[in-house]
Amino acid sequence: MKRLFLTTLFLIASYFCKAQENALSRIAFGSCSKDEEQQLWQEIINQKPHLWIWLGDNIYGDTQDTAVLRKKYKRQKENVDYQRMLKAMPVIGTWDDHDYGVNDGGKYNSKKKECKEVLLEFLDVPASADVRKHEGVYSSYTYGSLGKKIKIILLDTRYFRDTLEASTIQGTRYSINNKGDVLGEPQWAWLEKELTDSDADVHIVGSSIQFIPEEQGFEKWANFPKARQRFLDLLQKTKPNNIFIISGDRHIAEISKMDVTGLLYPLYEFTSSGLTHTWDRDFDEANHYRVGSNVIQKNFGMILIDWTKQTPSITFEVWGKDGRAYLRYTAF
Repeated sequence: MKRLFLTTLFLIASYFCKAQENALSRIAFGSCSKDEEQQLWQEIINQKPHLWIWLGDNIYGDTQDTAVLRKKYKRQKENVDYQRMLKAMPVIGTWDDHDYGVNDGGKYNSKKKECKEVLLEFLDVPASADVRKHEGVYSSYTYGSLGKKIKIILLDTRYFRDTLEASTIQGTRYSINNKGDVLGEPQWAWLEKELTDSDADVHIVGSSIQFIPEEQGFEKWANFPKARQRFLDLLQKTKPNNIFIISGDRHIAEISKMDVTGLLYPLYEFTSSGLTHTWDRDFDEANHYRVGSNVIQKNFGMILIDWTKQTPSITFEVWGKDGRAYLRYTAF
């Protein structure tokens, strides 16, 4: 058993080292996965991604009992197809509310430190990793060399987030918290450092909740307009190369696009959710930033980067069960 454990750690380290050295051109991501339901792991493997990114609700724990969380993570991790995926590519990620331990939860989760440890165990995060040295699960990863370098910044939208305010409007769960924050000062300082003078050619920011959409009445950055504007101001200040956002949570897939003063290109957000369950009906939810259509079927996202051009070309794809393609959009 000990030998098998050491072998597994060696393989994981080897994959990470290889990914760090080589340029990534195919990145898969997704969210909202009930460990007891039919998964899309084989469909993901078939797309031959170089990396998988978890964007939260990696399990549906809905508990602060770490024993229950570990049991659910164990069942997820021991899925035969998930094991195949682990052997085919490195896996990184962050969390959302259902694996954070509290539905729609924020900074007042009394067990958030314990829940963090369970998540990092599931992701096989090394004991020496920076994410283990600070509060919250925010982290960054850099892959490839100059000219083909990608920086992936995974935010923690739970650990420090202020309280959501209930809405009295029918069909809208939450209203605006004009003073509230999402990231917390330590994470803001870290994020600014990650973006300032970054030499990466592509920047991917992972947010478990949606950033750009405003109309939907559920969790989103737009519920905290001060924090949302602070993020946009930071982009204006640091002007990172080719930055876009990926998100989950919503049980739909869609692409949003907004113009940001000071950026030389539009800001895109690619949402993919959920892996095992979505809405039980089709609907055309309002989002005036959306480009193309929204996808209700179970799905995962693919980010394709073409490094052969003078500036990288980036395409978003939405895939589902039995290799079905739902959406394709070239953003850059």
